[in-house]
Amino acid sequence: MRIIGGTVHGALRLAGRGQELSAQARRRLKWMDYYQSHGHNARLTCRHFDVSPQTFYRWRRRYDPHNLLTLEDRSRRPRRLRQPTWSPELAQAVQALREQYPCWGKDKLVVLLRRGGWQVSTSMVGRILRRLRERGVLQEPPRQRVSARKRPWLRPYAVRKPKDYRVALPGDLVQVDTLELRPLPGVILKQFTARDVVSRWDVLMPASRATAHSASRFLDVLQERTPFPVRAIQVDGGSEFQATFEEACQQRGIRLFVLPPRSPKLNGHVERANRTHTEEFYEVADLPWSVAELNQHALAWEWVYNTVRPHQALGYKTPLQFLEELALGRPP
Repeated sequence: MRIIGGTVHGALRLAGRGQELSAQARRRLKWMDYYQSHGHNARLTCRHFDVSPQTFYRWRRRYDPHNLLTLEDRSRRPRRLRQPTWSPELAQAVQALREQYPCWGKDKLVVLLRRGGWQVSTSMVGRILRRLRERGVLQEPPRQRVSARKRPWLRPYAVRKPKDYRVALPGDLVQVDTLELRPLPGVILKQFTARDVVSRWDVLMPASRATAHSASRFLDVLQERTPFPVRAIQVDGGSEFQATFEEACQQRGIRLFVLPPRSPKLNGHVERANRTHTEEFYEVADLPWSVAELNQHALAWEWVYNTVRPHQALGYKTPLQFLEELALGRPP
């Protein structure tokens, strides 16, 4: 392929003479190479590189074979930039008020300025503040922590679920949450619930309290009762899923994902599971409310839920049927 009396290699030598090209410019150079070597056929070039004729002709007009930098993107900065229209005195007044009231924004400052006789808009005050920050004139005051709120716990192992994390097989992601039970006055119990988001397989464990130690025990129950390996667990930021529980996940090689604050919808599968267990089990069954006996009844309901109850989300199959068909290589 030739480029107006030279080869592609020759064009690259031109680029080597102080003309370092970006990836976009090199791609446009290939357009010009192809165009020159195929009889100046612009339509063929556009079809070959899947580029619109308007784009190709625009760059063809710009292209200079002796200056490959003509294939680079041009600056889109406006030729005429908006110049500040405020006076230095107004800028000083804005700066003085902001330093006096460092937590107040443009909406409050403009009221004070107008009280002082300045004819100024809110947007102009905002532009003045931005310009003062860009110049380094306006410094935000350091803040001192005086609130009694607890500092966020630093998670040594748990992380946010990566956006590119794929959930394709049972066990790829199991959502875990707690359900509060108040069956009698003065009786408060907790249920740990786990749901596999692919197979809808659920595991339940009532407990007297939701602590990190009871959550660690539930991790043992979860691995024992799931017919597939658990590779990742997703929890909210509750204290029961920290400390011992987090260490247990790390020791077992189970990835632990923690939700952002106030985001229960991201654990929607297990949230829906808790509603189902409440409506179809706790609200209709005659149950004892000691933890040991309640666990026996919950285990029986768990078996019904996973092996008997049809699931609309699974095409009215049970989670067990779903897993069996998946193991046989059938489309679920």
